[in-house]
Amino acid sequence: MNKNLVSVICAISCSFLWGTAFIAQDMGMDYIGPFSFSAGRMFLGFIALIPFFLFFEFKKIKEKKISFNTALIYLALLGFFLCGGFALQQYSLLYTDVANSAIFTIFYVLIVPAISYFLFSKKIHWSVWPSVFVCIIGAFLLTEIDNVNVRLGDTLVLLGAFFWAFHIVCLSKFLKLFNYPIAITMGSCLIGSIFAFIPSWAFENISLGNLLMEKNELLYAGVLSSGVGFLLQAYSQQNLSPAPVAIIFSLEGVFAAIFGWILLNQFLSDLKIFGIVLILFAVIFSQLAPIYVKKSHGRN
Repeated sequence: MNKNLVSVICAISCSFLWGTAFIAQDMGMDYIGPFSFSAGRMFLGFIALIPFFLFFEFKKIKEKKISFNTALIYLALLGFFLCGGFALQQYSLLYTDVANSAIFTIFYVLIVPAISYFLFSKKIHWSVWPSVFVCIIGAFLLTEIDNVNVRLGDTLVLLGAFFWAFHIVCLSKFLKLFNYPIAITMGSCLIGSIFAFIPSWAFENISLGNLLMEKNELLYAGVLSSGVGFLLQAYSQQNLSPAPVAIIFSLEGVFAAIFGWILLNQFLSDLKIFGIVLILFAVIFSQLAPIYVKKSHGRN
């Protein structure tokens, strides 16, 4: 099977897990705070990946000479961006609904190509820019247009979009130096959980008993969304550039809005459904346009 196709499938699957996890995130803060939930989910993601790491990558890494300091710097950056994105996302759910939090999260689709182009001088295929524009229109349609006051939750999650954007770009850079997705995902989840645990211990009433009361939500968000989800992200970014893969990841907003409607009765109007269609169109266009251009010019 074509490597790019496998990466696209991984990216879409990742988006599904991230999007549906918003339901667990919204329901999982009855007894714990945002930092506690973020720390718990990332630590569970780390635990879930240990068997896969030992079976698939431990021996390879042990035999390969790598720069420990370089790897640690990248893992610390990834953990920091992971923690910041999760924490702001969790806090946003205290003030806004699942659809808004998810949709404003996917504004990283606009930030990623800007970072890649302006900071790293990376060439961006022309199809990315109209796709980004359509994604942004779709995102606005999915929000409450008649509400001119941007709520605190929306502002927090918009700030979080910058963390997710830098996480995507940093992961792509790290994979080129250290192509071990399981180790990267596991390490960044562990470091991210440590970053989140410090403020949760200082400002929130974190305890094992309280965490166990949210065990179902934590298990879904931790094992599936954080562990499996970020592993799928790493595999998808092995063969896809940051800008187009970010557009695919924006599907998480679509999945979150749909499942928020189904499971939380957060109604989707005709405009919001049209926004979902626009985002789907943008994702498909961003992937098919470069392929068509290559074939039309006789390139494989």
